[in-house]
Amino acid sequence: MESLKEKLKDKLITLETTPPKLPTLNPIIEKIKASKAYEYIDGFSTTDCPLSKLKYNSIIAAYKLQTEFKKPVIATMSMRDRNKIALQSDLLGANDLDVTHILALTGDPAKMSDQPNTKGVVEGSSLLLLEIIRAFNNGMDYSGKEFKIKPKPITPFAVSNSYAKNFSTIEKKIYKKVKNYAAAIITQPVFDIEIAKKLIEIRDKVRKEFSDERKEFEIIFGFFPITRLNTAQFLKAQVPGIYVPDKWIEKLIKAKKINEQEEFKVGIQLSKQLFKKLLKINPKIHIMTANKFEIVPHLFT
Repeated sequence: MESLKEKLKDKLITLETTPPKLPTLNPIIEKIKASKAYEYIDGFSTTDCPLSKLKYNSIIAAYKLQTEFKKPVIATMSMRDRNKIALQSDLLGANDLDVTHILALTGDPAKMSDQPNTKGVVEGSSLLLLEIIRAFNNGMDYSGKEFKIKPKPITPFAVSNSYAKNFSTIEKKIYKKVKNYAAAIITQPVFDIEIAKKLIEIRDKVRKEFSDERKEFEIIFGFFPITRLNTAQFLKAQVPGIYVPDKWIEKLIKAKKINEQEEFKVGIQLSKQLFKKLLKINPKIHIMTANKFEIVPHLFT
């Protein structure tokens, strides 16, 4: 199975999946098959209990997707739910299953959980997990003790906001993650081409700070196709680190007044136009559809 690290040198399209609150991943697998979304992408990602809501395990989900579709999967690991022992234990198990692409997240606050009186662990930010992965890639655990069998190489990913009033804050956070050997940074969804260009400027600036493999790190644009007005308004008003242009809102308002079909048509058209422009700037894109995989083919046709 080809490493996503190799794909990053050219073109990479990945698709986010959120495992269900079920004792099986089969409904997600069947939805992907029915949509034929897998035909358009290079790999998947699996989320790790987003919004602190109980879901099927992200590492096992990654293994099942890899087995089913023969494509590499980025498994998300959240610092919220694990201490150093659990993090390393999960990495060892994932390694045995050939789940060697890991997205390091600090995680949403435990107070958001749907489980009563949940407490977060959070021994450190995602930087700690990047440090642990670096140790594994050097053949040792976080305490510096060598493994009798060296783990397979792990490719670490990290995340970043796509928008800020002061983009230097984004630059500083990206620098810290790349300093800890993140191979690529996946951004929050991008809805404006000028913002995409700023993120590439940040990538180029950060690259100049390194003289080793880190100078090859990549930015992967997060991409969320919008097909409904309320989704656009929610992202614009409620999700930090994302910018949705007013023209998108205005066009979706007009379309919604006609009917739902027109609203969907306009949303897909706007999304598809942006998708093509992003591919020209930087053909590394992570598609997020909230498990509405049937949207994916629309972007490529």
